[in-house]
Amino acid sequence: MGDDTESETDLNEIERLDKAHVFGTWSFQNEVRPRQVVGAEGNRFETADGEEYLDFSGQLMCSNLGHSADRVADAMAEQAREGAYFAPGYTTENRARLGEKLAEVTPGSLSKTFFSTSGTEAVEAAIKIARMYTGNHKIVSRYRSYHGATYGSISVTGDPRRLMAEPGIPGAIKAPDPYAYGSTMDPMESLEYIDEMLMLEGDTVAAVLVEPVVGSNGILVPPPEYLPRLKEIAHDHGALLICDEVMSGFGRTGEWFASDLFDVTPDIMTMAKGLSGAYAPLGGTIVTDEVAAHFEDEMFCHGHTYAGHPVACAAGLAAIETYESEGLIDRADEVGRYLGDRLEELQETHPSVGETRGVGLFRGIELTKRADERVPFGERKDKISTGTTVVDEVAARAGDRGVYVANMINTLIIAPPLSITREEIDEAVDALDHALDHADESMEGTP
Repeated sequence: MGDDTESETDLNEIERLDKAHVFGTWSFQNEVRPRQVVGAEGNRFETADGEEYLDFSGQLMCSNLGHSADRVADAMAEQAREGAYFAPGYTTENRARLGEKLAEVTPGSLSKTFFSTSGTEAVEAAIKIARMYTGNHKIVSRYRSYHGATYGSISVTGDPRRLMAEPGIPGAIKAPDPYAYGSTMDPMESLEYIDEMLMLEGDTVAAVLVEPVVGSNGILVPPPEYLPRLKEIAHDHGALLICDEVMSGFGRTGEWFASDLFDVTPDIMTMAKGLSGAYAPLGGTIVTDEVAAHFEDEMFCHGHTYAGHPVACAAGLAAIETYESEGLIDRADEVGRYLGDRLEELQETHPSVGETRGVGLFRGIELTKRADERVPFGERKDKISTGTTVVDEVAARAGDRGVYVANMINTLIIAPPLSITREEIDEAVDALDHALDHADESMEGTP
């Protein structure tokens, strides 16, 4: 108790109130130290102690529009004045127009959306839709994945945060990942394993659920042929393909969606985060014409009080209009290539950088504590353990130089707003260059 009290002495009144009365997420509460944000502009935010940070991770990889998307804020305010909430049986122009817009910007025949308030709810809806459509109940997902915190979504999540929620929903089955450094098989071999899994399950699988580019479990980009072949495998066994684009959608990869990188139209796609640029809690689950048609004469047995919330939908529509009017999708591709080059320079100069990878403005820096082989500083168990890792310390040192960067297990997650400039990238890379000295000095065999 004494240590906890001592750790609170540098918290201000608001931070102490928050610590006392609000749960910190995914945390041992005695380690939680909330920091009060008092303002934000462009790609930067300011805390109550006067420190300003360049947002190099888009908060939780969701602030795709940065912190000055006035068009979105104005649309929300206007809708709130016209009518902040109506039951889902009613509609508003913003909800209808947003549904139309999503049918336009998503791949192929994806055309009809169920709106919710978060990515995890979007995945819950996808699971239920797949089960209702196919009549099967099993969901195959992968070990290096995160799909959400609610019961169904955490059950199909692969990373260790699922362990405390187990046993989860029935029928959640895990498969290997397209990750050459963390598996006994290469990415394409893992596909054949999934094919065999579906065969051995007797074609009772409702869907295969994947992040086309894995997000918080390491920014894992599969080979170009991986996702098309996975869709074929799923369909060969009567299963649907669900692509979780909650993190990778809305320009993050330099395309509207990561699925576009592989020229694949999933049967169901989930989205959130960039859907509103994080200006409002908004998720979506969009399905193809074929899946949508099934529910014309079969009950769509799913809903929420806040499904299609008018203010959130106003934010979503204005966000997409902002992506379009400011050319942010193409810009993310262009500036993302520059970011990738700058991160490769860090790999060349820091032996602790085992690999940089990613696409567009969706990048990761994975660390190693041995120069001659990949041995992580952070391990999967650290996600549910107390204390800090070298990876945490590197992120903290970047913060000391005014750059906020998120980290997950053994990877620094680089996912800045799509409006980031080359000069801001240089500023952030300079901070990481200094911060990574700590990882270099922490490597095994270093004096």
